[in-house]
Amino acid sequence: MQERDDPQVIGRRVQRLRTQRGLTQRQLAEPAYTPAYISTLEAGRARASDEALRHIAGRLGVAFEELALGRPAHLATDLRLRLTEAQRVLADGRAEEAAARYTALLAEAETHELGREQATALLGLGECALETGDLERARECFERAERQLGGTPLPMRVPALRGRAVSHYLAGELRYSVYLLESTLDELNRGGLHDPDALLLLYASVIGPYMDMGAHARAAQAAEFALALAPQAADPALVARMHRSVARTLLAEGRVAEADASLAKAAELYRQLQLRTELANCHWMRGYIHAQNGQLTAAEAELRQALDMLAKTRAALYRSQAAVELADVLHRRGKSAEAAELLEGVLGDFSSERGAVHAAAAHRLLGIIAEDSRDTEAAEEHYVRALSLLERAGAAGDLADLCRLLGDLLRRTGRIEAALDAYRTGLGHRTTPGTTTLGPAPAQPPL
Repeated sequence: MQERDDPQVIGRRVQRLRTQRGLTQRQLAEPAYTPAYISTLEAGRARASDEALRHIAGRLGVAFEELALGRPAHLATDLRLRLTEAQRVLADGRAEEAAARYTALLAEAETHELGREQATALLGLGECALETGDLERARECFERAERQLGGTPLPMRVPALRGRAVSHYLAGELRYSVYLLESTLDELNRGGLHDPDALLLLYASVIGPYMDMGAHARAAQAAEFALALAPQAADPALVARMHRSVARTLLAEGRVAEADASLAKAAELYRQLQLRTELANCHWMRGYIHAQNGQLTAAEAELRQALDMLAKTRAALYRSQAAVELADVLHRRGKSAEAAELLEGVLGDFSSERGAVHAAAAHRLLGIIAEDSRDTEAAEEHYVRALSLLERAGAAGDLADLCRLLGDLLRRTGRIEAALDAYRTGLGHRTTPGTTTLGPAPAQPPL
């Protein structure tokens, strides 16, 4: 017998549908049952068999599922199709429209108690919130999705866990983001839950926080595992995301040509899948690679294209982050006034809870520009703000360089003891590479 609603609920439903159709209990019962049986069923005093419900459903002209569960026939299938359409709208860069669709679909899934579809809608809402930069809303949606999937195997909960981790990462909470990703990887690998898509999603997502924390060895290892898992993955968007993340570790190792090739693979997959925000992020990353390689004209062109694309998709936080990268290139090309104007325009989009690492980068660059114009007071203020943001985020990868800049400024202005303190702080971060994560590295997948 199928799981279904309580007899009282089914009884009220039968009575309502019978009355709407103008049928008597006798007409509904015949020829297989008696009016008394229908009366008992409508009163909720009898639990009808599947056979009886199928007979009654046929007389009422509804599907068995609608009578037993209160759902229109094929509702779950139809909801899944519309959830896929909402995902396509989000991929097209229309996050606000996608969020409106997901909200309506979530309400419908809740009405009919479709748990899996509720979780899918919540995951979609979380991704929309990430794109628009509403990190608190994103965390809330991912947490609700995780609770909704509470009784399912861990690989099914991985997208919600990863969403939570990314929300914390973008908010500048690098250590907690890494903790979430590492503990999930550890549980999957130690438990023998070697789902390629789940593992690939986690390894691709942990690379960014590792790099910002200065844990380059762990980032390189995560990239190695991700590349090994990619041939087993079923989702091409996931493979593209992996290539984009891996490019960052390759660049850090000085393997510029390989980083560019990895990014080209990601961009081609994103074009095929028509994922506009992700494709814009590829242009952003290519601009970064060109900048690191000293090709500033090409870097500026790529970053301007990324900014234009992100403005059209209304991905506010990502656009502001790309603007910081562009400002750095403009400064290096001698366009400091334009760079400062761009930075001042996006600083309001950041906070200590939203894009802290890029906010620090913006203050660092504004400090350098202020030093160039001999405004040491403004430069020091920007460096101190950047230092506070990076210390809170645990971004050891950038702290040492910033401490050197601040120390040099303090030394030039005659504050030797303060300069020595800044240098010592920087040396402390420089001498402990790869030790900023929580606990030992997670268990490895069997590759």
